[in-house]
Amino acid sequence: MIAFRLALKKISPQQLFMGSALIVNGGNYLYNLLLGRLLGPEAFADAALLVTLLLVLSFVGMTFQLATTRFAVLFSGDNWSAFKNTMYKYALIFGVISGSVILFFSKYLQQIFHTQNHWMFVIFAIGTPLYFVMSVNRGRFQGKQEFTKLAGTYQTEMWSRLILTFAFLWFLPLEPGILIAIGIGLSFVFGLIPSNLNSIQIFSKNQLKGDELKKVWIFIGLTAGYELTQIIINNSDVLLVKHFFNSIDAGLYASLALIGRVVYFVAWMFVMLLMPTVMQKHKDGESTAPVLFKYVFFIGSLSTLIVIACYLMPETIINMMFGSAYISVAHLLWQYALATSLFAISNIFAYYFLSLNQYAPVVLSGLLGMSQVVLITFFHSSLTMVVQVQIIAMVVLLIAQVLFFLFKNTKRDNKSISL
Repeated sequence: MIAFRLALKKISPQQLFMGSALIVNGGNYLYNLLLGRLLGPEAFADAALLVTLLLVLSFVGMTFQLATTRFAVLFSGDNWSAFKNTMYKYALIFGVISGSVILFFSKYLQQIFHTQNHWMFVIFAIGTPLYFVMSVNRGRFQGKQEFTKLAGTYQTEMWSRLILTFAFLWFLPLEPGILIAIGIGLSFVFGLIPSNLNSIQIFSKNQLKGDELKKVWIFIGLTAGYELTQIIINNSDVLLVKHFFNSIDAGLYASLALIGRVVYFVAWMFVMLLMPTVMQKHKDGESTAPVLFKYVFFIGSLSTLIVIACYLMPETIINMMFGSAYISVAHLLWQYALATSLFAISNIFAYYFLSLNQYAPVVLSGLLGMSQVVLITFFHSSLTMVVQVQIIAMVVLLIAQVLFFLFKNTKRDNKSISL
């Protein structure tokens, strides 16, 4: 026991978060894999839709998380306290509005995505405000580099969703979509547990004002724009396939997307560490490019290994994770993994630029994100074509991000020489 405690003390908070993130990603994967095996392709299509909506919610919540992260680095004292209270207030208001919109259009969503009922959207809408409050909490921990607490919020959310969802599926005689929505909603409650709830002062009179509030609004607006592009790029394919194809094909594609996105979820783990580090180094006047290179190397190496594995043994991977019912899309696995890998690497560049207040990549990602939607809308004669048009869009996006980085650094070097 003593040896274990000594070993634990040698682990840095960053290393602890990395290990925790791997467990969370593994747990989320297990959650989806078990749903796929338990429900089969047709019923899994509804479950995958809810998971996709959860991913959309996480991207929107990331706007609040990243804004809180940034100003947790920049603000201190009374400004930090006022900013924190303001963010909680904004998060709750936006959550209530978003949940109300989902609730109002629940029956329309059922028609668009051909689900068995609309109650799964109703339940999802009720839990939405809690997610945004939880996102502000995570931003606090991330900005202050309290990675142990940050890890705790992800752990409680993941494990509660995993355990509760399957307990409901096994013991309650209701539609799977409804039960999965209940499990997701309750997981947001558990995600708040590691936080000090007394520090959440939504209705405090101590709110941010003046120029500081203007800076916050500008950053929130730009970050929201970028997160919108992330939603489009990362989720539009699943939603469009659910709309254009039958339930069986949509379920098959959902399994393909889930396996192929493993690179993106690991990249997210590095983004959590990259942003506060880059912000702090920039604030201190230190070089930030080495941080970018390190994380691009990590993600690039991992991506290469995953794509190779998906190319060499696609049927083995599909059969092991989802079973023989999904084997017909095995030939597309390496292509989808390639598209996601390109997106993950370009995403590292984009969050790096966002950390440095360089917003041109936000506009760039938005344009290319919309181009992906347009391409899939017009070219969806088969699942193969859907995957291949995404590869084209992601190649263009990554090249554009790299060229922007080279342009900014060349411009900076020329300026230094002239001085």
